Amino acid sequence: MTTGFDGTLAVLAQAEALFALLPLCACVFLPILIIGLVLVGMYNSLVRGRNHVQESWSGIDTELKRRYNLIPNLVETVKGYARHEREVLERVVQARTQAVASTGSPAAQAQDENFLVGALRQLFALAEGYPDLKASDNFLGLQRELTETENRIQAARRFYNANVRDYNNRCEMFPTNMMASMFGFQKSEFFEVESAMQRTAPHVTFGGAAPATGQGEG
Repeated sequence: MTTGFDGTLAVLAQAEALFALLPLCACVFLPILIIGLVLVGMYNSLVRGRNHVQESWSGIDTELKRRYNLIPNLVETVKGYARHEREVLERVVQARTQAVASTGSPAAQAQDENFLVGALRQLFALAEGYPDLKASDNFLGLQRELTETENRIQAARRFYNANVRDYNNRCEMFPTNMMASMFGFQKSEFFEVESAMQRTAPHVTFGGAAPATGQGEG
């Protein structure tokens, strides 16, 4: 009986010693746990930010493809009324081909898209000199579709750029910038592209007198 009682006392002593160590363990491991959770949270915020940028870019890509699909019909319609305006028409076709083939960074793609925007503006400025073309139901329908597409492109661009700004802030601001540098998170580029219909859309809405040719170019 004495041996058993002594064994119980030894177990109780060991348990008491362990309980006495709990505050010390908490002081050591709790800060480590908190720091670990903070680091995981920062890493996950960078991953979410990068994913949001990629997802919002897909929205821009969808709307750009919608515009690419409208342009051949637009060129063919204009050609039916202004066949001799080959230089302008060929410029639009060439700009579309270049934009479709562009697969570089957002900044590089924006450069190609703005080249296409300039060509389209010249095309609509040219159309001002052809009353029959301007009155064509097919041309007006394509112009309306292109205006709607341009509006969606600009909305998708603003959404993408907002996500890029938030993500880049995480990559630059302390302390997440340390995590970004450690794990290779790179800042994203903004996408800055003008609207092809910015200066021609009022003609569809109001049907007023045509402005000077210089207003449709750029």
